[in-house]
Amino acid sequence: MCFLLYLWYNKCMKRFNKDIKIGLTKNEVKYQIDNGNVNKDTTIPTKSVSTIILSNIFTLFNMLNLSLGIIVFLTGSYKNLLFLGTVITNTIISIVQELRAKKEVDTLSLMCEPKVTVVRDSKESEIGINNIVLDDIIKYKLGNQIVVDSIILDGLVEVNESFITGESDPITKKKGDTILSGSFVISGNCYAKVEHIKEDNYSSKISKEAKYIKKVNSVLLDSLNTIIKILSWVIIPLGVLLFINQYFTLKSSLDMAIINTVAALIAMIPEGLVLLTSTVLAVSVIRLSKQKVLVKQLYCIETLARVDTICFDKTGTLTKGEMEVKEVITINKDYDIKEIMNNICGNLEDDNATMIALKKYFKSNNYKKVDEIIPFSSDKKYSGIKLDNKTYILGAPEFVTKEKVNLEKYDDYRVLMLVEKADNDKIIGLILLEDKLRDEASKTIQYFTKEGVNIKIISGDNPRTIRRIVKRLGLDFDKYVDASKLTDEELRKCVLDTTIFGRVTPFQKRIIIKELKRLGHTVSMVGDGVNDVLALKESDCSIALACGSSAAYNVSDLVLLNSDFTSIPSIVEEGRKTINNIEKSASLFIVKTGYAIMLTLIFMIIPYNYPFIPVQLTLTNVLTIGIPSFILALEPNKKKVTGNFLTNVFKKAIPTSFVIVICILIITFLQFSFIEKSTLSLITVALVGFIHIYRVCYPPKKYHLFMISILLTLFIIGITLFKKLFSVTTINILMLLTIVLLIGVAIIILKAIDIYKTKIR
Repeated sequence: MCFLLYLWYNKCMKRFNKDIKIGLTKNEVKYQIDNGNVNKDTTIPTKSVSTIILSNIFTLFNMLNLSLGIIVFLTGSYKNLLFLGTVITNTIISIVQELRAKKEVDTLSLMCEPKVTVVRDSKESEIGINNIVLDDIIKYKLGNQIVVDSIILDGLVEVNESFITGESDPITKKKGDTILSGSFVISGNCYAKVEHIKEDNYSSKISKEAKYIKKVNSVLLDSLNTIIKILSWVIIPLGVLLFINQYFTLKSSLDMAIINTVAALIAMIPEGLVLLTSTVLAVSVIRLSKQKVLVKQLYCIETLARVDTICFDKTGTLTKGEMEVKEVITINKDYDIKEIMNNICGNLEDDNATMIALKKYFKSNNYKKVDEIIPFSSDKKYSGIKLDNKTYILGAPEFVTKEKVNLEKYDDYRVLMLVEKADNDKIIGLILLEDKLRDEASKTIQYFTKEGVNIKIISGDNPRTIRRIVKRLGLDFDKYVDASKLTDEELRKCVLDTTIFGRVTPFQKRIIIKELKRLGHTVSMVGDGVNDVLALKESDCSIALACGSSAAYNVSDLVLLNSDFTSIPSIVEEGRKTINNIEKSASLFIVKTGYAIMLTLIFMIIPYNYPFIPVQLTLTNVLTIGIPSFILALEPNKKKVTGNFLTNVFKKAIPTSFVIVICILIITFLQFSFIEKSTLSLITVALVGFIHIYRVCYPPKKYHLFMISILLTLFIIGITLFKKLFSVTTINILMLLTIVLLIGVAIIILKAIDIYKTKIR
């Protein structure tokens, strides 16, 4: 038996050693697939269907409501179970919307699934990462993320393994070395054979806890968690104490004491608030997907709306990432600059924007085979060749020679200097290149400037060149620094006062982002290159352009699939709408929670029965909270986000809660029967609730008034045609006068609070 298992294992793990020019044949690929040796991406872009369903069902508030429902069921008062209908409806809506959002995100993720270049049947072709098979030959180049553990067969690359090892320093990998999945190429090219697939990959073996996972910077999420934590601590003790008062002190029947207590607890639970938030964010994801924006992290929509500092990489974001050679200037006529450049372009396999432009200009068809290639490095900022015992270096002037050269008249261009490295560097010539601008970049930056958002331009280019490009966009940013001449500490000191940072290394980009965050700013980073990855990962909200590197795409929260800059303001406005509308809707929930907690504390002391039963609160919850909260949460709103979310919610809600408590206490001490007091309390809570909706919508639009009118009509129908269901009595003249007086008192108190708040501002 063991021998048969051994034979089966060997058959399934048959390995192929292929030439990099040939790769696997069609039959060999089929063999690997048939034996299960095909890759599978173990990262999940969204939650699974079962996770979405279970996470929406098994929430703290749902479990509390279910427990209360079971208790009410045992009393036999089945009509008071109606509150569970609201809970179930909210849960279903949330699940449906989140599943719709998942479908949109999964579709977009599939459309832009990372591709790799493989050699098969002597041809290079692009395939999805889930089509890679064991022993495939993959061609890696600058900006590529290593998607499967591979062994280099030919070439030389520098890789960054910071996401899997925590070490930020570039690591050189040559023939015979293993490159690990999760790392990315920062310079050079290579051909590598796939060594591991699926769960055998190094990155897959690292537990999720061990990976560097960016903390979600979400005020909404933190606020909701704060509310949940507070309520989870107070709701049960308050419920127990109220029950003791109702049953043992007031000598109510067991069933009545239970029902009154359950009513108080139901009122305390903002059961739809968490579900509403996730639903609204899911709707935002769906809306943005229509604009070809892939939202990879739900709460980043909110975070971007709160951003006060946004950092742009120049290449690929402000510019198209495309270069063209404008002029070649020979300085030393003893050299044939075109012949040298022909040899450099012919031998270097880099395919970044600069090299593509150089190869297009110098048309490197006939070139000599060089002795050694010096690959480009983002730290060294140069590349070169060794030929006929001479070393030729091409790169940024300040990095390739120590000689002082006046280049101010070339500030409009990206300047490359060609130098022969010797005891005394010999400057051969200059190559002037120009970036092609993105037409939409200017409008986007002007939008953020108008909105009061600080702009930072961070690039590896000469800062004077960047300033010229910015001016070509019609923007006037004059404060710039050359980061290559600054220590890390000096760089930190100038992050606030500087707009343009030139000659910035990938690690300095991260330092800038970290320092801005340390100073209390909410920071977004927009980039598309491998040199932006560390900064993208560090920022509060990262945005990548799909036309950029796979490494940038993989670490970003948002991806602009059409690489259209004009989508960013739409995301900001979507986030503002989400925050401002949820703030309004949340106040409806907190009004109920606020007055419920205050009434519970009061009715634990005073010798009166709690005035509500669960079925009555179901009516007010649906009409003054449930329906209007969803309508308000989805309406247009471009107002700039200001203040603290929780503070704003409580400022809106607590005055109304306070007014309701005063009205209920007045009713409690009046000489009415219990059912009359209960009816008066129910009507008062509903009417003050409608007043609160009017206040949060102020100044109201026509559809707000229409909504309130419809909801008020439904409430009147409920308490007149379904009196028995909601345990209310017919309203007499004295009760009607009481309601009018109470609403008048409520309006006066709320108006007085508004006047007081205006004076203390």
